[in-house]
Amino acid sequence: MMLAVDTSTDQIGIALGDGDQTIAEWIWRSQQYHTVELAPAIAELLRHAGVSMDSIEALSVAVGPGSYTALRVGLAVAKGMALARNLPLIGIPTLDVLAAGQPACGLPLGAVIRAGRGRIALGWYRSSSNSARNGLHTEDETHGDWRADGPAEVTTVDALAKSIDRPTLIAGELTTEERQRLARKKKNVVLAPPHSCLRRPSLLAEIGWRRYQSGQVDDTAALTPIYLHHAEPSGE
Repeated sequence: MMLAVDTSTDQIGIALGDGDQTIAEWIWRSQQYHTVELAPAIAELLRHAGVSMDSIEALSVAVGPGSYTALRVGLAVAKGMALARNLPLIGIPTLDVLAAGQPACGLPLGAVIRAGRGRIALGWYRSSSNSARNGLHTEDETHGDWRADGPAEVTTVDALAKSIDRPTLIAGELTTEERQRLARKKKNVVLAPPHSCLRRPSLLAEIGWRRYQSGQVDDTAALTPIYLHHAEPSGE
């Protein structure tokens, strides 16, 4: 069974999954209390699910981009459990988790999370699904296999809106006002519905489980967060 941990932003997510089903999943927003909330929440999740740490085969953790402090908390807890129990650890880019929650379509995808000071962290993705086609997806399409299309960057919603010159799917952490600003470009911006903009730790568990099963595990001691600005962290 896989234990997944995501503390990339104010949203914290933890989940248990075995590749075939999600056993448990908790998502909540923390007011910068990641340090005191995360470890007790993991213990409580295991208790509610009736799962012991002895049943955990591997751990997956979101490695950013995101908040400098929050990312360090999640990675420290995951590393501590992995080292203490000699468990494999798999680091997954945070924007990959957000992208994995979007149904396949023939549009490019911009995945967005908060980056502090009015900025956003943005990653571009393209779908490699054979079912993808030009235009919008239909309800019966399954989740596509989104592939990163270049490195993530720090930008603003206004700069993102100006850069879009063709139909593009945008998903992620956006305020109501930011969604309204993007929606003004009706011909080119397709906004994912709010439920698709929530980072799901169950998806982090699924991605991590697939990599674990294929032997793609990380060096626990060497695993570090992804920071888009080292001198000026991308989130606070």
